[in-house]
Amino acid sequence: MTDTAPGLGSTAPDHAAPDHAAPDHAAPGLAVALDEVALLLRPDDDVAVLTRELPAGTRVATTRGELVLPADVPRSHKLAVQDVAAGQPVHKYGQSIGRATTGIRAGEHVHAHNLGMDDSERAYEFGTVHAELPDRPEDRERTFLGYHRANGKVGTRNYIGVLTSVNCSASSAKMIADQFRGLALDAFENVDGVVALTHQSGCGLVPGSVGANTLVRTLRGYAQHPNFGGLLVLGLGCEMVPVQSLVDGLDLPADTIVETLTIQDTGGVRATVKAGVERIRAMLPELDARRRAPAPISELVLGLNCGGSDGYSGITANPALGRASDRLVAAGATSVLAETPEVFGAEHLLTRRAVSEEVGQRLLQRIAWWQEYAVAGGGSLDNNPSPGNKAGGLTTILEKSLGAVAKAGQADLSAVYEYAEPITERGLGFMDTPGYDPVSVTGLVAGGANVVVFTTGRGSVFGCRPAPSIKVATNTEMFTRMADDMDLNAGRIVDGTATLDAVGDEIFEKILATASGEKTVSEELDIGQEEFVPWQLGTVT
Repeated sequence: MTDTAPGLGSTAPDHAAPDHAAPDHAAPGLAVALDEVALLLRPDDDVAVLTRELPAGTRVATTRGELVLPADVPRSHKLAVQDVAAGQPVHKYGQSIGRATTGIRAGEHVHAHNLGMDDSERAYEFGTVHAELPDRPEDRERTFLGYHRANGKVGTRNYIGVLTSVNCSASSAKMIADQFRGLALDAFENVDGVVALTHQSGCGLVPGSVGANTLVRTLRGYAQHPNFGGLLVLGLGCEMVPVQSLVDGLDLPADTIVETLTIQDTGGVRATVKAGVERIRAMLPELDARRRAPAPISELVLGLNCGGSDGYSGITANPALGRASDRLVAAGATSVLAETPEVFGAEHLLTRRAVSEEVGQRLLQRIAWWQEYAVAGGGSLDNNPSPGNKAGGLTTILEKSLGAVAKAGQADLSAVYEYAEPITERGLGFMDTPGYDPVSVTGLVAGGANVVVFTTGRGSVFGCRPAPSIKVATNTEMFTRMADDMDLNAGRIVDGTATLDAVGDEIFEKILATASGEKTVSEELDIGQEEFVPWQLGTVT
């Protein structure tokens, strides 16, 4: 087994796959070359990933001999290219993605029916791998057009947030924000919108508990986010998380306009909605007077996330995003990986890149916590791949994680954060979040991410206001089917019409354009308010 894997080297050929004209269903009587129908990611891998569906009886010529498929194998699924004995590890990316639950013959479809979890202990090293990122001096001179806040932070958007302290004020917050939809802001072209940040908590919490502290940290993180120029903090009036606690002692930019209201003191819902609308209207002229100005790209904080992954995620969109992330980090910016359950099985690759043993151990502590948390809930981390993931060709959490960490490129791991902690270190960081997309990205944005890139293979329609969400498709079929919901197609890497480097550069340029105000498709569709979902932990009384 080699040591190369996502995050240490390329997860797919640096050059695009050949653009062969072979039919989608190769004739059973004709042998087709493996590289015409599949991607073998490492020479010693036991499986290859199909780039088209192959029917039973298809003959495939490989360097190890000719295979005959005993059954149909779907596109993006795994084809065994050599025999694997029962109980032996199955390798993809040069790493184990599980163990064969039965003997696997070359030519067979490898999936949940014959591949299970590999629970072998992994050996951990700390700071043993350091990749020299591509040196592009011109990147350090690049800028984006952002909103400069009084505390030195730079926003990529100029929103007003209606921040709720408790679920009891959620309906009122939405009523207020709804008054500013449609044409209501046409006269204020420099205000991106009014977003209601509602949630299902805020009362019934144990004061000082992990759950209470996590919620407050998340809400306070949004309050000081550079993409908010104005805030209306709204509560009921008797909750465990008082309105004033969300802003008291907070290092808010001096130019953030802050108003607070409680429904009980204002006179009920109708009076509160009227008062809230009036206060936001009063903010609009001042916020609209603000203008974008050049800022170094070192002021970007990129959130890395994926959802609805498939068998191509770790081959196309994720490693291409990793290349864009590396360019940003090399230019002094910040990039943060997340979704702890979806790096399980690949964490040893990240600890090797940690800048210190302390940083690596922090990651392992979070992994250990998740293992205990999953067992306490009657499950295991290998339950993570969703039905959609599996339909797309992913079988185990190990396989999913090895592809997921490719989003982090090859940069050193400089910091590990708890959920919604402020992101303070430049370079590549990791934030402990669930794998559930809205909860994960909520933590990243609370930490300060001002741009998010979201890769998807099955087709996610995710948004995350106030941060723009750039969606990158892993395959052309889905991109074509959901073109109105995708920003960029990385499936061209498999199609043979683009290279990883080229798509990585496109993502990099898309990040800068988006940070400068270019709208993403989710923003055009006004998606991203309902995706504010703080992580709920602990006892509710």
